[in-house]
Amino acid sequence: MVSDPTLTLDLPNVRLQALTWGPQDGPLAICGHGFPDSAHTWRLLGPQLAADGWRVVAPFTRGYAPSEIPADGEYGLGALMQDILDIHALLGGDERAVYIGHDWGALVGNALARSSLSPFARIVTMAVPPFEVLGSAFASLGPLGWPGVVGRQLLMSWYTVFHQLPLLPELLLPWLLRLYWRRWSPGYDAGEDVQYTGDAMLQKGNRRAVIGYYRANIRRALLPSRKYWKTQRSFLDGAHTPLLYLHGRDDGCMTQRLVEPARRDLSDCQFEIIDGGGHFVHLERPDVVQGKVREFLGSATTKVQ
Repeated sequence: MVSDPTLTLDLPNVRLQALTWGPQDGPLAICGHGFPDSAHTWRLLGPQLAADGWRVVAPFTRGYAPSEIPADGEYGLGALMQDILDIHALLGGDERAVYIGHDWGALVGNALARSSLSPFARIVTMAVPPFEVLGSAFASLGPLGWPGVVGRQLLMSWYTVFHQLPLLPELLLPWLLRLYWRRWSPGYDAGEDVQYTGDAMLQKGNRRAVIGYYRANIRRALLPSRKYWKTQRSFLDGAHTPLLYLHGRDDGCMTQRLVEPARRDLSDCQFEIIDGGGHFVHLERPDVVQGKVREFLGSATTKVQ
């Protein structure tokens, strides 16, 4: 495995470590990973964006080694959004800055795209559909079509319920992370990714933290943390950051039937279903994903409109 340059991010609420590529004076591109994953998931896209002049920063999100386990123990959406906003501020991001997120990172990006607090010119998300795509898809399916799609997705999302159990998910995590990669991206050789992911997740404290994302975001959806409440509720502001959403047709975690029926003329949102890709579509179909992301973002040397 190749060692990439690293960066320490001393944020107000947590210290994060990040991988970084590209010129120090380039416009900022922050890349957020998901579960079960790590910042190394951007090892293909990051250097490509760096070649276009972007300063790419991919943090290991709170609780994923070598980043810090946060003292406040918060893993709700508001905390995750705030960390991205704090990275932008710490690194002096300007109006050209962009955000790219996968899985949990996509959930954060989808929320930021509707937040008036977002400093980003454009946002790209993958594998977790934005709210407007889901809403449009359900409207297109109609009352006779959506129960079957929801039922299918509930079966695929069994792990979210399993992660609410005490201790057992942490105990089984080494086995689970291999299962998830195999099921969610069928046919993809995830050997290198599983090693990276194990390094980030399998220490005792990290196991509790990464499973804690699932526990916190059920609890915090009903009872948001006062500390991060302003940030979390801001995704209801109705802002409209231009967004590109990418979804693998063979995603074994999130069915493409939640995406495909959506209208193609959604305001401020483009979406593409990538043939031959699963949940980790940016690793399975890197050339296709890189092309679509680079086309959407444009050149780092040109102000994004």
